Amino acid sequence: MMGYFWALVSVLLVSCAQLIMKWAMVELPLVNQPHELVTAVLSLTPGAVALLTGLCAYACSMGCWFLALRKIALSKAYPLLSLSYVIVWAAAIWLPWLHEGFSVGKLAGVGVIFIGLLLVCIPDRKR
Repeated sequence: MMGYFWALVSVLLVSCAQLIMKWAMVELPLVNQPHELVTAVLSLTPGAVALLTGLCAYACSMGCWFLALRKIALSKAYPLLSLSYVIVWAAAIWLPWLHEGFSVGKLAGVGVIFIGLLLVCIPDRKR
């Protein structure tokens, strides 16, 4: 049971990391402006702090993932990562500062991912 707990914590952390880093990339200068980018990072602008926070969330997610893999089979754990697609998609639409649009096609794709996750993770019935 703890394996699933750590896997879900990992998925939540990686989802938050994606959302935070998306916002950071909008706030930070472009990579083709290296002087401005380095200045922003060294000055710890809000975008730079968000980028560092997102990277830390990724690192913590990896630690949780290692703990999860010690307890549950990879064939059960790995599909749980697809939950992050569902979470990030929904949050990106819901959070107004990310400016993501809703479409029925994307909803259908996320629905297929979720149904696939259920099919993989639901225990087989004994006959």
